[in-house]
Amino acid sequence: MKISELEKLENEGTDKLPSEERRRFLKFGLAVTGVFLGGSVLSLTSVRNAQGVTGAKPATGKFSYPKHYTMVLRQNRCIDCERCKEACVKTNHVPGYGYRTTIMEQMRDIGGGKTEPVFMPVLCNHCNRPPCVRVCPTTATYKDKETGIVMMAKERCIGCKTCMAACPYNARYFDETAGVRAVDKCNFCWDTRISKGETQTACAEACPAGVRIFGLLNDESSKVYKLIHAPDKKVWVQRPETGAMPNVFYIND
Repeated sequence: MKISELEKLENEGTDKLPSEERRRFLKFGLAVTGVFLGGSVLSLTSVRNAQGVTGAKPATGKFSYPKHYTMVLRQNRCIDCERCKEACVKTNHVPGYGYRTTIMEQMRDIGGGKTEPVFMPVLCNHCNRPPCVRVCPTTATYKDKETGIVMMAKERCIGCKTCMAACPYNARYFDETAGVRAVDKCNFCWDTRISKGETQTACAEACPAGVRIFGLLNDESSKVYKLIHAPDKKVWVQRPETGAMPNVFYIND
């Protein structure tokens, strides 16, 4: 088959490719980027270029924060029990009309005319190039230089909601509570738990299925670091095309 004809075919993805097959190509310095024709033809690139293809895994040793907090979501483990949401509301005093984290649902075709639900936990992505920070006229929302967490200084918020419009993930809401009246969002439970010595966010601690893994991205001994940097692990982020460099990662594990 000619290359021009191959390029017209649909890439079937690499999810069903056996780990042994992936490791065999890695030994030759090649990463598999696509499967065509039922697995008989592979699309390859050098391992050096593979990161640019996936665009999700952060480069080791290039973290600009002393404590770079992140979260890994093992998406296929989510059972939609909503205990994470309940824990977040209770811990962070989230009003009924708002949310700091939620769970989205899609229906997946499994063949034979049947479908099954797929659950996707979502929250602020604590982007490394956060559009919300760039547009805020009062610096009420900012990227913390110590932790990498996108924070809110509510006393500086004037309620213009430009940050809400700029967020690619719809991860903010306006808190109408008397005496507050400011935009609110996930801050990895910084003020309610992490700054007080807790090691887990409320949502991560409450999850019975081990979906949410919280920790330090720049600590090579942390669970989040090991999950993200596993050699043959597919890691993805939401909406990478925005250029916001999200700091919340998804895997199936």
